Amino acid sequence: MSYDLMVFEPSRAPRERKEFMDWFEQQVQWSENHEYNDPFVCSESLHRLYSKLSEDFPNMNVDDEIFEAMEEAGTENRLTEYSLGSAVIYAAFAYSVAKEAYTTMRNLAIKHKVGFFDVSSNDGEIFFPD
Repeated sequence: MSYDLMVFEPSRAPRERKEFMDWFEQQVQWSENHEYNDPFVCSESLHRLYSKLSEDFPNMNVDDEIFEAMEEAGTENRLTEYSLGSAVIYAAFAYSVAKEAYTTMRNLAIKHKVGFFDVSSNDGEIFFPD
Protein backbone atom coordinates (compact mmCIF):
# COMPACT_ATOMS: atom_id res chain seq x y z
CA MET A 1 0.00 0.00 0.00
CA SER A 2 1.07 3.53 -0.60
CA TYR A 3 0.09 7.00 0.51
CA ASP A 4 -1.22 8.72 -2.61
CA LEU A 5 -1.43 12.43 -3.37
CA MET A 6 -2.14 14.33 -6.57
CA VAL A 7 -1.52 17.83 -7.85
CA PHE A 8 -3.39 19.18 -10.84
CA GLU A 9 -3.88 22.11 -13.18
CA PRO A 10 -6.74 24.04 -11.55
CA SER A 11 -8.00 25.40 -14.87
CA ARG A 12 -8.63 21.84 -16.08
CA ALA A 13 -10.47 20.49 -13.03
CA PRO A 14 -14.06 21.09 -11.90
CA ARG A 15 -14.44 22.74 -8.50
CA GLU A 16 -17.54 20.92 -7.29
CA ARG A 17 -16.62 17.74 -5.39
CA LYS A 18 -18.80 15.27 -7.31
CA GLU A 19 -17.67 16.61 -10.70
CA PHE A 20 -14.08 16.70 -9.47
CA MET A 21 -14.23 13.04 -8.41
CA ASP A 22 -15.64 12.09 -11.84
CA TRP A 23 -12.83 14.07 -13.49
CA PHE A 24 -10.28 12.40 -11.19
CA GLU A 25 -11.55 8.95 -12.19
CA GLN A 26 -11.08 9.89 -15.85
CA GLN A 27 -7.54 11.11 -15.20
CA VAL A 28 -6.46 7.89 -13.51
CA GLN A 29 -7.54 5.83 -16.50
CA TRP A 30 -4.16 7.00 -17.90
CA SER A 31 -5.60 7.27 -21.41
CA GLU A 32 -3.52 10.17 -22.75
CA ASN A 33 -1.41 9.30 -25.77
CA HIS A 34 2.00 9.27 -24.05
CA GLU A 35 4.03 7.44 -21.44
CA TYR A 36 3.32 8.60 -17.90
CA ASN A 37 6.96 8.91 -16.82
CA ASP A 38 7.94 12.01 -18.82
CA PRO A 39 7.73 15.29 -16.86
CA PHE A 40 7.76 17.26 -20.12
CA VAL A 41 4.17 16.21 -20.87
CA CYS A 42 3.05 18.17 -17.78
CA SER A 43 1.98 21.79 -17.82
CA GLU A 44 4.75 24.27 -17.03
CA SER A 45 3.57 24.75 -13.43
CA LEU A 46 3.33 21.01 -12.79
CA HIS A 47 6.73 20.44 -14.37
CA ARG A 48 8.33 23.02 -12.06
CA LEU A 49 6.61 21.45 -9.04
CA TYR A 50 7.79 17.97 -10.07
CA SER A 51 11.37 19.22 -10.41
CA LYS A 52 11.31 20.47 -6.80
CA LEU A 53 9.32 17.55 -5.37
CA SER A 54 11.60 14.93 -6.92
CA GLU A 55 14.60 16.52 -5.18
CA ASP A 56 13.15 15.37 -1.82
CA PHE A 57 11.23 12.35 -3.13
CA PRO A 58 13.13 10.93 -6.12
CA ASN A 59 11.34 8.98 -8.79
CA MET A 60 11.65 5.28 -8.03
CA ASN A 61 12.64 4.73 -11.66
CA VAL A 62 16.21 5.80 -10.90
CA ASP A 63 19.27 3.97 -12.13
CA ASP A 64 20.71 1.16 -10.01
CA GLU A 65 23.61 3.25 -8.74
CA ILE A 66 21.31 5.89 -7.22
CA PHE A 67 19.02 3.22 -5.78
CA GLU A 68 21.93 1.40 -4.15
CA ALA A 69 23.27 4.65 -2.68
CA MET A 70 19.86 5.47 -1.23
CA GLU A 71 19.50 1.94 0.11
CA GLU A 72 22.93 2.19 1.74
CA ALA A 73 21.98 5.55 3.29
CA GLY A 74 18.66 4.13 4.50
CA THR A 75 16.64 6.62 2.43
CA GLU A 76 15.10 4.27 -0.14
CA ASN A 77 11.71 4.86 1.54
CA ARG A 78 11.77 8.31 -0.10
CA LEU A 79 11.62 6.78 -3.58
CA THR A 80 8.23 7.61 -5.04
CA GLU A 81 6.20 6.25 -7.91
CA TYR A 82 4.97 9.06 -10.16
CA SER A 83 2.40 9.09 -12.95
CA LEU A 84 2.80 12.27 -14.97
CA GLY A 85 -0.06 13.52 -17.12
CA SER A 86 -0.68 16.77 -18.93
CA ALA A 87 -2.96 18.06 -16.15
CA VAL A 88 -2.03 15.86 -13.16
CA ILE A 89 0.86 14.42 -11.21
CA TYR A 90 -0.11 11.39 -9.16
CA ALA A 91 2.44 10.38 -6.53
CA ALA A 92 2.51 7.14 -4.53
CA PHE A 93 4.69 7.59 -1.44
CA ALA A 94 5.79 5.11 1.20
CA TYR A 95 3.57 5.33 4.30
CA SER A 96 6.68 5.94 6.42
CA VAL A 97 7.05 9.38 4.80
CA ALA A 98 3.34 10.21 4.49
CA LYS A 99 3.28 13.22 6.82
CA GLU A 100 6.34 14.83 5.24
CA ALA A 101 5.13 14.02 1.72
CA TYR A 102 1.74 15.63 2.44
CA THR A 103 3.31 18.81 3.84
CA THR A 104 5.92 19.09 1.09
CA MET A 105 3.55 18.43 -1.80
CA ARG A 106 0.80 20.71 -0.46
CA ASN A 107 3.26 23.56 0.14
CA LEU A 108 4.66 23.14 -3.36
CA ALA A 109 1.12 23.17 -4.77
CA ILE A 110 0.49 26.51 -3.05
CA LYS A 111 3.83 27.91 -4.22
CA HIS A 112 3.28 26.86 -7.85
CA LYS A 113 -0.42 27.79 -7.85
CA VAL A 114 -1.74 24.35 -8.72
CA GLY A 115 -4.43 22.23 -7.11
CA PHE A 116 -3.86 19.52 -4.52
CA PHE A 117 -5.87 16.36 -3.79
CA ASP A 118 -5.29 14.05 -0.82
CA VAL A 119 -6.21 10.82 -2.60
CA SER A 120 -5.53 8.54 0.38
CA SER A 121 -7.56 10.47 2.94
CA ASN A 122 -11.09 9.32 3.76
CA ASP A 123 -12.51 12.78 3.13
CA GLY A 124 -9.92 13.65 0.47
CA GLU A 125 -9.02 17.32 0.79
CA ILE A 126 -9.30 19.11 -2.56
CA PHE A 127 -7.42 22.40 -2.62
CA PHE A 128 -7.65 25.02 -5.36
CA PRO A 129 -5.35 28.06 -5.37
CA ASP A 130 -7.05 31.46 -5.17
